[in-house]
Amino acid sequence: MSIDVGTGEDVPQFGLLVRQHRLRIGLTQRELADFSTVSVRAIRDLEQGRARRPRQDTVRLIADGLRLGLRARADLETAANQGRTSWAVKAAYEADPPAPPFALDVLVGRETETSTLTGELASGAERLVTVTGVDGVGRTRLALEVATRLHTAERTPVLWCAADAAPAGGDRLAALVRACVHQLLNAGDATDDIAAFVDTVADRPPLLVVDGVTGPVVRADRVAALLRDCPGLRILVTAAQPLHLPGERTFLLTPLAVPEDDDPLTIGQSPAVRVFVERARRVRPDFTPAPADSGLVADICRRVDGLPLALQAAASWLVVYDVPTLHQCLHADPANLLHHLAGADGDIRLRDALDHRLAALPTADRDLLADLCRRGDRFGLADVTALTGSSLPDSGRAVRDLVLRGLVQPSYEAGQSRFRILHLVRATQLESAARPAAGVPAHVGA
Repeated sequence: MSIDVGTGEDVPQFGLLVRQHRLRIGLTQRELADFSTVSVRAIRDLEQGRARRPRQDTVRLIADGLRLGLRARADLETAANQGRTSWAVKAAYEADPPAPPFALDVLVGRETETSTLTGELASGAERLVTVTGVDGVGRTRLALEVATRLHTAERTPVLWCAADAAPAGGDRLAALVRACVHQLLNAGDATDDIAAFVDTVADRPPLLVVDGVTGPVVRADRVAALLRDCPGLRILVTAAQPLHLPGERTFLLTPLAVPEDDDPLTIGQSPAVRVFVERARRVRPDFTPAPADSGLVADICRRVDGLPLALQAAASWLVVYDVPTLHQCLHADPANLLHHLAGADGDIRLRDALDHRLAALPTADRDLLADLCRRGDRFGLADVTALTGSSLPDSGRAVRDLVLRGLVQPSYEAGQSRFRILHLVRATQLESAARPAAGVPAHVGA
């Protein structure tokens, strides 16, 4: 049997009214729960002020369970609406489902990844997806494509929020979304904005996109509660690494496929080459690789690992270089390779992001990667156990962490697992090791 607990001064008017009506007709919390089909816990939380924003169907069910007349029911509904998000915001949200930001370019070479994620989120098979991968691989662009397809096909509301956005400013719905995300990602006691978010969207659950999570603090309990309190809500996160949340589906976004050989008939079909040529035509509209240069273009794409942002940086140099000169520059040495990551416009965000990514690794992972980079770019698990003296399971866990961060790519050769360190990661590590000790560079998101 439920035990009534006295209420304090901080209990909202709705909770006080529910308790007064319940006691007036002699019901316990358990009996009211049975009559209304609202859980005992929910009734207790409302009466004690721990829950402050009851949903509309909860208000209706409690009013039915209390057998309230028209006036008492109206008073209860008025009390429930006090302190809630504006009904105008909720009405506008439901009448005109928000759309994701507009994409400025066409996504190339990601049809499989886009279809997979769109299908999983559309069906509800996955409700919490984290897209991870090395900086510059296109996590944000993939999330944007998935969100656009869901919105276009099903009119799914899309609420897009940068993880580092301030929780204030902008229109009221955008401000509410940012405040909710802020409470999901930060350690603090307040959860009112999460409750207000549920209030607003629960009747038409959206796709919530949280773009660019880098910090270590993610409140697993709050994410779980949000998914529980808002059935149908789906959350798509882009992050530097898995968040390790219950129910999380980690989706590792790997670089674009590069040509496996120098066959002119297949080089042009490679997604990495298609992106390189498309980006090159932004600086040289007449650019078409000569047949003699096709192998060099393929090798350039391999050298920058098929990373979209690195392909863009390399292609931007064609305003100055011809293809053979660009190929020569990218193969000269690691320092030159990283210099050209800045692109012809001097934008160094990818280089800085890789520097930051390596500096932020746990010490053991960073030391292992440094040792592997000095030995070459390819290795197997046996090499790791010999290098570290660790057991096979411990070596596997260490390599798995590097793979899920996108720094190392797995392959399967002759029935054995093999691994390759990305050229750009190895170049960054070797150059960093050669530099004098310095502070960690400021992170610039990719």
